[in-house]
Amino acid sequence: MLEFEIIPVTPFAQNTTLVWCSETKAAALIDPGGEVDRLLAAVAGRGLALQAVWLTHGHLDHCGGALELRERNSIPIVGPHREDAFWIDSMAQQAQWFGFGSPRGFVPDRWLEDGDTVTLGRLSFEVYHTPGHTPGHVVFFNRAGHWAQVGDVLFRGSIGRTDFPRGNHAQLLASIREKLWPLGRDVAFVPGHGPMSNFGDERDENPFVADGQR
Repeated sequence: MLEFEIIPVTPFAQNTTLVWCSETKAAALIDPGGEVDRLLAAVAGRGLALQAVWLTHGHLDHCGGALELRERNSIPIVGPHREDAFWIDSMAQQAQWFGFGSPRGFVPDRWLEDGDTVTLGRLSFEVYHTPGHTPGHVVFFNRAGHWAQVGDVLFRGSIGRTDFPRGNHAQLLASIREKLWPLGRDVAFVPGHGPMSNFGDERDENPFVADGQR
């Protein structure tokens, strides 16, 4: 069974998610933006075996701690899509823009593509390429648990920004409507910032993408 804990990190209160398989205790950290010691303490406190870092996209507040985690734990960095390589390569510049951290660029051990699958213990997650906020953004979806990690694509009552380099508002709306909505109204999602929601509520109430369809 899928279990998870949301751990807000960085000055942007970015949602890092510790997700694990309850049967095997295999765990991954999704979007570890920073505060690595705190994240590792959460892993140890639950008696989990950290297997990987998964990234939805290349913004500093989502991947600033990825390289340190790989170096300290000998685990792979998985994702995002390679279209976000330019963001990861510009980590030092991002630190200047956002005013925190002193990260280094890195190359993920595995770039992800639309339709890929990643596994964690006995859990399987489908990968969806969801450009718009960034060109290489991906979403992780566990079909059995009706659960998704959507990064900065969708929020409760809002959607991701598209004013960063290579952002695209039309692409973002298409990603939500064509990739996320078909997964089902009952899917609960963890956004990159703020509280959880579900696709049904957003289809009913989100002023940017509501359509009310059932």
